[in-house]
Amino acid sequence: MEKDLIKLYDECVNELKTIGLDIKNKEIVGDIDIKLSSRASKRYGCCKQEEPDKSSKIVERHGYRRIIKYEKFKKHHIEVSKWVMNLNEDIIKNTIMHEIIHCFPYCNNHGQEFKKYANYINQKLGYNVTRTGNVKEDYEKSNIPYKEKEYKYKIICENCGQEIYRNRLNRNLFKRYRCGKCGGKLKLSN
Repeated sequence: MEKDLIKLYDECVNELKTIGLDIKNKEIVGDIDIKLSSRASKRYGCCKQEEPDKSSKIVERHGYRRIIKYEKFKKHHIEVSKWVMNLNEDIIKNTIMHEIIHCFPYCNNHGQEFKKYANYINQKLGYNVTRTGNVKEDYEKSNIPYKEKEYKYKIICENCGQEIYRNRLNRNLFKRYRCGKCGGKLKLSN
C-alpha cells in the first residue's frame, strides 16, 4: 500500500511539473516526505510543517497578544489516511494534490493562495481539489458500501440547513462557531 502511495505521489509531482509547478525545487518548497497514517480515521490527509523560514515571519497583534506565524517552511511531512487508499485512484490523487498545495509558500492554510493554486491545478490538470472532501460521495464513486455512523447530536445551520453530527458537545459550540459553508448560526436539532 505504501508503494502505491509513493507511485501516485510521483505521478502528481510529474503532472505538476508539466504545468510549471516544480515541487522538487528545494529553495522554493523545501523537503517533502509522504507516508500512510494508520491512526487517522476521519481526515483524508494532513501536511505537517517543520523548520520555519525565518524570512517569512509575520507578527499579528490581537489586543495585547502577539501571534507569530510563518508562511514558508523547509520540511513538510504529508500523511494520507490508510482508509483513503481503498478509494478510487482519482480520489487518492486529489488528496495527495491537496496536501502538496499546502507545501507551497503561503499555503499552509486554506486561504487565498491555497485557493489560487487549487483553481490553477483544477483547470490545467482536471482535478477536483477542494478544501474538504465528502466521504459518502467518495465511497459511492468507489463502489464501496458506506456505513453511516451513529451520533448522539445533530447540529443544523439555521441559514443553509447544513447538518453536522457530533458524539460530544463543546459547551461553547453555539457561541464561538458558525457554519463552514455559509457562516450561519448553528442550533441543536431534536
